[in-house]
Amino acid sequence: MGLQIAIRRAGDVTILDLQGRATIGPTNDSLSANLRKLIDAGESKILLNLAGATQIDSSSISTIVRAFVSLRNRGASLRLLSARGNVKLVLEMLRLLNVIPNFDDEATALISFESRKASSH
Repeated sequence: MGLQIAIRRAGDVTILDLQGRATIGPTNDSLSANLRKLIDAGESKILLNLAGATQIDSSSISTIVRAFVSLRNRGASLRLLSARGNVKLVLEMLRLLNVIPNFDDEATALISFESRKASSH
């Protein structure tokens, strides 16, 4: 199965629900295009829900890191939600969970956008 991305909103937070494999090729191009479109549209609070992501590779990781840095550079933020299994292992190995704020609970993640403190580490 490829990657499916559903975009929804919770207040002023844009949530991308990822389902499937985010790997090099069309699936990463789709993830990259969706993130770029949101960033270009001026979205400042993006939550990447990885609960349904079964695999992630270096191309998708670099896409996520680029989006994170791009948003952070303009005072906006990207957070990760519910990384599990292999996806979580890969993010932990690369120490990305130490850099990009991440949460296991959507409500907590949404509240974190309200607090300026949470985005300053």
